[in-house]
Amino acid sequence: MRPMPDQPLTETTARTVDPDAVRKFGLRVWTYKMGEQVSLMIHLGDRLGLYSTMAGAGPMTSDAVADATGLHERFVREWLYGQAAAGLLDHVDGTFELTDVGAEVLAHEADSLAFAVGAFRGGTEPAVVDQIAEAFRTGIGVTYEQQGPAAAAGLARMTGPWSRLALTSVILPGLDGVVAKLEAGASVVDVGCGGGVMLTTLAEAFPNATCVGYDPSAAAVALARERAATMGLTNVSFVEAGGEDLEPTGDVDFILTFDCLHDMAHPDRTATAIRRAIAPHGTWLIKDIRSSGDFETDNGHPLLALYYGFSVTSCLQSAMSEPDGMGLGTLGLHPARAEALVRDAGFESFVTHDFDDAANLYYEVRVN
Repeated sequence: MRPMPDQPLTETTARTVDPDAVRKFGLRVWTYKMGEQVSLMIHLGDRLGLYSTMAGAGPMTSDAVADATGLHERFVREWLYGQAAAGLLDHVDGTFELTDVGAEVLAHEADSLAFAVGAFRGGTEPAVVDQIAEAFRTGIGVTYEQQGPAAAAGLARMTGPWSRLALTSVILPGLDGVVAKLEAGASVVDVGCGGGVMLTTLAEAFPNATCVGYDPSAAAVALARERAATMGLTNVSFVEAGGEDLEPTGDVDFILTFDCLHDMAHPDRTATAIRRAIAPHGTWLIKDIRSSGDFETDNGHPLLALYYGFSVTSCLQSAMSEPDGMGLGTLGLHPARAEALVRDAGFESFVTHDFDDAANLYYEVRVN
């Protein structure tokens, strides 16, 4: 409420602040709110098939888009104008177009490395937000399982394109001797397999390999098993368990941890379990987020705030889900930390690979 004319000015109203600076700062804040709304619109565009309908179709009126999707024109029209305002659709004389460039990012899930829509899940459920807020008070985070099935499904779609398209063509050929072992019938373990996109891709490409995925999330394992069944794969199976539960068999040829070590409460224990499970000349491939370990160095990255947001709402939650969790978070496994982790577990060889993945680096780890 504004103070009445006869009321003395409060400390708040008496402050002298540059109004132009306030307006600029306010615009920055409201821009993030706009991002929240556009994010929901992107989710709806994907969910309702709007992007896939418009991909390659050229300029379309709202009536044409509505007819093609079977949706109500008035809602479609408002969504189209919003997407044009966000710069995601071109608008000319009452028509809207998803360009070929836009379709690579928004529509072509099956064959585009740039596909990004899998990251847009429609927002976080209020109950999960309450749990996240409570974690700030207790210091105990929310596990991936507690984050709900949408988290597992979203991660599978978000990481899926790169796994499907680059794993067998770029990443595996860049490792020493791994492809030959897989072709000959290697044993493979994927720790933190999530929805199984990566492991099923590998199992399909190398039918002689025996592949087992581990994940503590029942929702993720269910997705992975469904994916394998749909693909008709018989050389892959999934276990509801964590990396610490690996058997110390010492005979696994190839072990993978993709975008998951920084999520673990005890990645050191998982590293030790992997060391006991891996064969003498086996390979452990780690994929994790690009970071330097220094905020000022990383601060030039245009998506750094997004990464910290992912961390607070998901990755750090999982990494702090046990009272004595290490708490690495999204940006916590930089090369120096990763190398120290694996050497402490008993590995001797650590090689960093840059496979032109904008978000991740890859570490090839061996006993000797």
